[in-house]
Amino acid sequence: MSIGEIVAIALAGLAAGTINTVVGSGTLITFPVLLAFGYAPVTANVSNTIGLVPGSASGAVGYRRELAGQGARALRFGAISVSGGITGAVLLLVLPAAAFKAIVPVFIALALVLIVLQPRLSRSLLRREVDLERKGAVVPVALYLTGVYGGYFGAAQGIMLLGILGAALAQDLQRTNALKNVLAGLVNGVAGVYFAFAAHVDWGPAGIIAGASILGAQLGARYGRRLPPRALRAVIVVVGVFAIVRLLVD
Repeated sequence: MSIGEIVAIALAGLAAGTINTVVGSGTLITFPVLLAFGYAPVTANVSNTIGLVPGSASGAVGYRRELAGQGARALRFGAISVSGGITGAVLLLVLPAAAFKAIVPVFIALALVLIVLQPRLSRSLLRREVDLERKGAVVPVALYLTGVYGGYFGAAQGIMLLGILGAALAQDLQRTNALKNVLAGLVNGVAGVYFAFAAHVDWGPAGIIAGASILGAQLGARYGRRLPPRALRAVIVVVGVFAIVRLLVD
């Protein structure tokens, strides 16, 4: 790799680590950069997924205070996300590379609607004493399908998780974001392990993205967790709209 390629991939990894920790959609930065340097789509996808795993772990650590008291929830939802992530990783090596592209913008748009309406939805559920977290199959199925998508490609997985968790959990958005980081990290992690054994990985860019995303995640945790709920919601919507446009244009 040339110096210019190394620098470009490192900067993309830094930005992706930051954005993934605060919102999600970091893959929409790193994946196109790898494609631009001539990496095959599937190789770029699996190398990117593996590279972003350390950043996901770093972001979860950065949000550890907001994770306090959510251990049992993280384990329960994490098991669902992991099973979805394994399914998606297997599908990536079986299905055509563009299989999810047509429907993903619709999912992101629905997630953004949930995020915007989250305060109103939470108040309504509390008044009606509806517990989406523990009753019914809506949340588990939604988390599983998001895990499938995350293992398959992953761009805007975090936004989808925030939409689902924000609507289901009556808690501060920053605490929900902390849980999102754990679930997205588990999906990326299990997919990365599978790819390491079952797919062709280019370890050069994966390593560069890994190192840069760790630093980016700490930056995201340091500044993102200080945002008030309204400001964080606005950032999520802006990034989500960008993700939709990017996916539709590419």
